[in-house]
Amino acid sequence: MASRAFDDYLKTVYSHTEWQDAPITPSQLAAALGIAPSSVTEMVKKLAAAGLVSHVPYGAVRLTDAGRARALTMLRRHRLIETWLVREFGYAWHEVHDEAEVLEHTVSDRMLDAIDQRLGRPRFDPHGDAIPDADGAVVREPFVLLADAPAGHTGRVLRVSDRDPELLQRLEEVGVTVGAEAVADADGIVLDGIRRPLPDGAGEAVWLSA
Repeated sequence: MASRAFDDYLKTVYSHTEWQDAPITPSQLAAALGIAPSSVTEMVKKLAAAGLVSHVPYGAVRLTDAGRARALTMLRRHRLIETWLVREFGYAWHEVHDEAEVLEHTVSDRMLDAIDQRLGRPRFDPHGDAIPDADGAVVREPFVLLADAPAGHTGRVLRVSDRDPELLQRLEEVGVTVGAEAVADADGIVLDGIRRPLPDGAGEAVWLSA
C-alpha cells in the first residue's frame, strides 16, 4: 500500500506540470488527492527521504530524476490501460480513469507490453495525454490552453482534462474530441464551421495545438 501511495503522489506531481510550468504546492497536492494537508506533509517527507522528490518547508514539491522516472512508468501503465478500455471494451472516455487506477497496479509488465503491441504502440491516450514509451520518453507538440488562445486561433484539440467526468461528457456532446479541428471564439468554440457554446470550465480543460 505504501508503494501504491508513493505512485499516486508521484503521478499527481508530474501531471500538475505536464501542461503548465508552475510547480505544485503541498496544499495543491492535498486538494488534488483529496487528502488532509497534514497527511500530505508526512508523505512528502517520506518521498523526499526515498530520493523521489525535493521539498523545503512551505515550498513547492518537485520530482527528482528517480521520481520522474517512476512517475512516467506509472503513467505509461495508466494511460495504456485507459486506451485499451476505450478501444477494446467500448468504455467512454469519462469512464476509464477509476478502472485504470485499479488495473495499473496489477497488470504485469508482460501483459502491458502485449496491450501496447495490440494497440499499435499508441502515443496518446483517449484524453490526449502523452503515453510515455518503454524508456520513459514523451513526445508532445506545442500547445495553448483554450482560455489563453486569442479569438480566431485555429488548431487541433490536443487534450481534454479528465479531472471532471461530467464536463467530459458535456464537451463530447458539443463535439469537442481529441483531434477535432477547432477555432477559438470569444463565445465558445467553432467546430466544423459551427459555433458551439461551451459549458462552464471548458476553457480551463481544453488544449489546442499552438
